[in-house]
Amino acid sequence: QVQMVESGGGVVQPGGSLRLSCVASGRIFVINTMGWYRQAPGKQRELVATITRGGSTNYADSVKGRFTISRDNAKNTVYLQMNSLKPEDTAVYYCNAGVITTTNAYDAWGRGTQVTVSS
Repeated sequence: QVQMVESGGGVVQPGGSLRLSCVASGRIFVINTMGWYRQAPGKQRELVATITRGGSTNYADSVKGRFTISRDNAKNTVYLQMNSLKPEDTAVYYCNAGVITTTNAYDAWGRGTQVTVSS
């Protein structure tokens, strides 16, 4: 079994910054694409950013130029640097990883971390 644990959420004023981290642990053989998703109250979960094992990135249009995704393959960790935060970025942020273990392959999800942007 694989566990994904997010950290770094909190309350920040508009224009501020936060850095989210997510560590994967367990019987991991390799992790392919990792990503961040978010879900605001009353809305569907949406993609924020993804990063392949080789470092290729993809961003939602709403966060391009403000958020940066990165990863450390040796630590099975993915990061999300969020700058110039806006109230509309308020949501629960979830990390995701395409995990391959010694017995199977599946999408692993964290339990989420709350990000609130408010003055």
